[in-house]
Amino acid sequence: MYLPKPLLQNHLLRLLELDLGLGDITTDIVVPPDVEVKAEIVVKEARPVILAGLEEVFYLSNALGIKSSSPFQDGDKVDCKTAVLFLEGKARDILVIERTALNILMRMTAIATITRNIQDKIRTIGSKSKIAATRKTLPGFIYFDKKAVAIGGGDTHRLHLEDMVLIKNNHLTLAGGLEAALRKARERVSFSKKIEVEVKDQQEAIMAVSLGADIVMLDNFSPLAVEETINVLKQKGLRERVIIEVSGRITPENVLDYAVYNPEIISCGALTHSVKAVDMSLRIKNMV
Repeated sequence: MYLPKPLLQNHLLRLLELDLGLGDITTDIVVPPDVEVKAEIVVKEARPVILAGLEEVFYLSNALGIKSSSPFQDGDKVDCKTAVLFLEGKARDILVIERTALNILMRMTAIATITRNIQDKIRTIGSKSKIAATRKTLPGFIYFDKKAVAIGGGDTHRLHLEDMVLIKNNHLTLAGGLEAALRKARERVSFSKKIEVEVKDQQEAIMAVSLGADIVMLDNFSPLAVEETINVLKQKGLRERVIIEVSGRITPENVLDYAVYNPEIISCGALTHSVKAVDMSLRIKNMV
């Protein structure tokens, strides 16, 4: 994922502004204005992690005239007690960005790490399934959350509602059923957009594929129901006509129960909606 530097920098500065308010009164009171220091951000997690968010912290720090560097890149695996980013500049400015920078790094690294761990787990059984995010992201953080998933080797899924037609259960209710919803979608949607339908059972899955859905989401299916549905689609000569997405209650613990049947996509809201931040801290090393 890519945003031009000025756009990304502006977004980061807005996040900083929300944290800063009208000023950091503690730093203003106790830190002399002309003191310059060197600082580092250290991973404290007791396990290897996949770094994500370095680019964002570079842009944020550079916007305030703080020099930043790292021996690593986003996507690198690092161990506990590793210094991953170095800062040099005015002490006041480094303290002002501390919490915003750490929040971004800690959250993005956590998302990238869980994504990479799940995708690696899927590969161990030879499955071709791809782990994907959902739109269950932190408000205001969708770019960072989705980018972290991509850094971890997962699929970002939809970034915005305009990305594709995704007909879910409430749409089906309001449109008058599966057949009516798909007919309306195919009549009006651009050729450039795929059509996905969320289905609740095997019968709806077969109907959706037969009516021309590009993607069928098997929502809240048990592993056995996924296996049976995919086998029936194969028997009817329909499997190669559709992308299968499995969704609902997917966890790192049960993902292989679904991946073994090779759905193209396994979407997992837990990548972003309940991820636990990686433990990191910023330490002032010495005055310049």
